[in-house]
Amino acid sequence: MSDPDDPLPGENGGSRSASEGKLSLVDRLRALFGIGGASIRDDIEEVLADSSPGSDVTPQERALLKNVLSLHEVHVRDVMIPRADIVAVSLQAKLAEVLAIFRDAGHSRLPVHGETLDDPRGMVHIRDFVSYLAAEVPVSSEDETSGPSTACRAARGGMDLALSHADILRPVLFVPGSMPALDLLVKMQATRTHMALVIDEYGGTEGLASIEDIVEVIVGDIEDEHDKEESPKIESVPGGFLIDARADLGDVSEVIGADLEAMSDAEDVDTLGGLITALAGHVPVRGEIIVGNDFEFEVTDADPRRVKRVKIRLAEAPAQKTHVEEEMSDTPDQPGPR
Repeated sequence: MSDPDDPLPGENGGSRSASEGKLSLVDRLRALFGIGGASIRDDIEEVLADSSPGSDVTPQERALLKNVLSLHEVHVRDVMIPRADIVAVSLQAKLAEVLAIFRDAGHSRLPVHGETLDDPRGMVHIRDFVSYLAAEVPVSSEDETSGPSTACRAARGGMDLALSHADILRPVLFVPGSMPALDLLVKMQATRTHMALVIDEYGGTEGLASIEDIVEVIVGDIEDEHDKEESPKIESVPGGFLIDARADLGDVSEVIGADLEAMSDAEDVDTLGGLITALAGHVPVRGEIIVGNDFEFEVTDADPRRVKRVKIRLAEAPAQKTHVEEEMSDTPDQPGPR
């Protein structure tokens, strides 16, 4: 009698385990029915595509599962905040300036740099910042020599110190834009670091990614009580449209009634600002007018790094010749008097 733990006999006199026998049977069945190679991902996607009424998977669950399955195709560059939109503080900034940036930006973490963003030094968390400020105000209600005015003077004195003096910086991760977003999520969980700076091939800062940016790929936008509506504005104004440069080309095309995405210069860009920069061949300055197809793009707001706001209007058609001008242009030149 054979031992139940002995391997199963193979077809060619060899041996194989029970699990291998099951797998080979599945492969043979797939080949018999022309299904192809085994892929759990394909099987799940096929099940999720079934939206029949009898399915016990809700539309919300189906959307989340599809997002999870597609996460392997998402890279850090796809979810990062571009360099131009990064809100950061200098290492030499005074604590009062840092407090103002925290208040205006509404972020809980800010990257810290040296002279430029290409010299990152770490990040500062709002909790560490507030804890430091609280500890640096030496006020005791039992001390007769102390009072509100003393507390205010102490607080103002502490706020004049540079951020480098506070010693509250935390490290950040440095990752390439080509890194899979799922790998970065795992790395952030392992290191308990929720912020990563995206570095380009030359070592410069290309963007910033947070753990929230990656999670939003799965669950959609996450907004809290302090998040403001930041949708790019598209306004109708006399003579055309006034549009934020970061507006999506598809949205702009739908509003103005023309397909801007079909323009040859729009092949590798997604925003109106990117299209205008591609048309101009440089970063346009405020007041510059770029003509493309039948439209004029007037830059109404910009800085040295990017276009911020654009006015779009129909390009002026060439002036029509009058009837007299047409007759004169059609008359051959007559020789003048000798």
